[in-house]
Amino acid sequence: MADLAQSAERFRVIARGKLADPRIQSAIDSSTDRLRSHRVDAWDELGEVEERRSRAYEIRMRAIRDIDGNLERFRTALEARGGHVAVCATAEEANAYVVDVCKRHGAKLVAKSKSMATEEIGLNEALEAAGVTSVETDLGEYVLQLENEHPVHIVAPAIEKTKEDVARIFSKEEGVEVPPVLEEVTASARRQLRQVFFDADVGVTGANFVVAETGTVVTVTNEGNGRLVASLPKVHVVITGIERVVERLDDLPHLLSLLGRSATGQRLTSYTHLVTGPRREGEEDGPEEIHVVFLENGRRNLLDTKYEEMLACIRCGSCLNVCPVYRKTAGEAYGPVYSGPMGAVLTPLLVGIDQAPSLPHASSLCGACTEACPVKIPLHELLLELRRDLVDEHETSWFERLGFSLWSFAWSTTFGYRLSSALARFGHRWASRFGPGRVWASDRELPAFAKKRFRDSR
Repeated sequence: MADLAQSAERFRVIARGKLADPRIQSAIDSSTDRLRSHRVDAWDELGEVEERRSRAYEIRMRAIRDIDGNLERFRTALEARGGHVAVCATAEEANAYVVDVCKRHGAKLVAKSKSMATEEIGLNEALEAAGVTSVETDLGEYVLQLENEHPVHIVAPAIEKTKEDVARIFSKEEGVEVPPVLEEVTASARRQLRQVFFDADVGVTGANFVVAETGTVVTVTNEGNGRLVASLPKVHVVITGIERVVERLDDLPHLLSLLGRSATGQRLTSYTHLVTGPRREGEEDGPEEIHVVFLENGRRNLLDTKYEEMLACIRCGSCLNVCPVYRKTAGEAYGPVYSGPMGAVLTPLLVGIDQAPSLPHASSLCGACTEACPVKIPLHELLLELRRDLVDEHETSWFERLGFSLWSFAWSTTFGYRLSSALARFGHRWASRFGPGRVWASDRELPAFAKKRFRDSR
């Protein structure tokens, strides 16, 4: 399993390195700005945005609140069409299931489509340990696999890489010079990956949604590799979180209309692929065998809690593109899988807040993530809840707890509030030079306090 846990200092250490790299800053700024502006234009075109967001929230939460019933309905529908379904409690159990499928079919090569769930469980490492070669076929994921790196964005995994970076990586892999021209880079990727699709014994994909009513698996891609991975190999394995289920096929168009617009600003992504069971008699393509592996891995702990709404996430990435923290620190600081505001909420919930104590603080609490979320997840409020949990579980430093306790005590009385606000006029310069505000003020000018408080001028 990918190690989602991280020390309290990990975020700061990696973030400092990213902030000091102008190349990475330029790549992230330009990419997220483009994605954000495309999303705004696409939403403006859509109209009635708030009503659509509310409906999407209702669709997702209705499915989650009956998650066991929906999973059972999905199982019944898919198995009636010849498919196989497994619900795995842990990453280890999910990996073992996939490895067993590969062994039973004598698989030596697995072609993978982009999947954050497989990143979460460390499937590539599990397959390699079992003697099975696994090749990422999404362009960004393939680039990162060649460099032995993890995704830094849940939609654009290699968002920090420039065309010059990719050309250098492909040149090394092919043994010939690949010019840093997009068409040449694309042609190189095609040469390297084309035979993988034909030779793969097993194809592994994630799922954007699964439909309980019909047993349908839905994948959404822009490169078409997901469709090839799901169609050419004899065996198709789908790995997805239990929360990706929707109740009815009628719910799907509404969610898809928001997913494409929120992720990349498209009305609909280039390839929306629906698979319902293995190849039927008379059909010329599709797998002979399909397995859908539902991953729990901590998700069930969120049900019926104040964090249940996090399960409604459709992994569009729009919260990352508007987040002022992510746009500077980049994805690696958040850990190897989920980044940005959604990752800052989800990762501590999956591994335990004590295992990722820095992430709830990776936010300015500006609320941009909540405003951008197409399914109205109150991300900044959930981050505040996690911060409260950190305090309640004594995961914060004694110095921080003492400071906020004194502040709370002072401001709980009229006299204390007036006295502390009066003294603040004299202490702000000290705080900006020597106190807790020195880091913030190191490259900013701290505004001077007014000579007279507003209430004193009345």
